[in-house]
Amino acid sequence: MRRMLIGMSQERLGELLGLTFQQVQKYEKGVNRIGAGRLFEIAGILGVHIGFFYEDIETDADHAASYRATRDYPPVIEFMSSGEGIQLGLAFMRVKDVKVRRKMLELVRSLGEDEEAAE
Repeated sequence: MRRMLIGMSQERLGELLGLTFQQVQKYEKGVNRIGAGRLFEIAGILGVHIGFFYEDIETDADHAASYRATRDYPPVIEFMSSGEGIQLGLAFMRVKDVKVRRKMLELVRSLGEDEEAAE
């Protein structure tokens, strides 16, 4: 999420880390684990404190497990924290004309209504 927010490509992050963009992709998807040293290096490149990657971690493992099990995020929060949500939000914010933004919103709403009708 942070990489996308600052507009950095997977390829560029890979270059800075001495890796391929495919390796960065695997890290982001959770296919490969990231060691502590590498995570520290990534934090520096992305301009965040290492704690950024641990924001939701509780110190008591039992409490953390029950907290995660009972936490129910609204769908909009889940979407806006996804790659597509971030990209859509950033692209939408770059559109400065208010009328164009309203038309875009109308278009997306109508597409959503078409999907609901089809179901």
